[in-house]
Amino acid sequence: MSSKGLPETTAYVRVTNQSWQKGTIEGEVSAGSFDWYFKWRFRQGKTLYIHPSQGRALIQEPLGRFLEKWDYQLEAGGDYSFTIKAKF
Repeated sequence: MSSKGLPETTAYVRVTNQSWQKGTIEGEVSAGSFDWYFKWRFRQGKTLYIHPSQGRALIQEPLGRFLEKWDYQLEAGGDYSFTIKAKF
């Protein structure tokens, strides 16, 4: 837990495919006991697709913020992580 007592969960991101020409980043994200596949279309209205739908509401906003902040620094084959202020 953080020093303020809020629960935290680490989300792990693996970028599996990246295309600057198409404006997409694809990969996998896991947090707690959940695993998802995502596709980020940063040139088409910054659209984020997440599958499966189970638990999607938990990850959509924090993953979207992470991708918006780091999208141009993410590389295919790379492993990344970020902290979510919630317990999964």
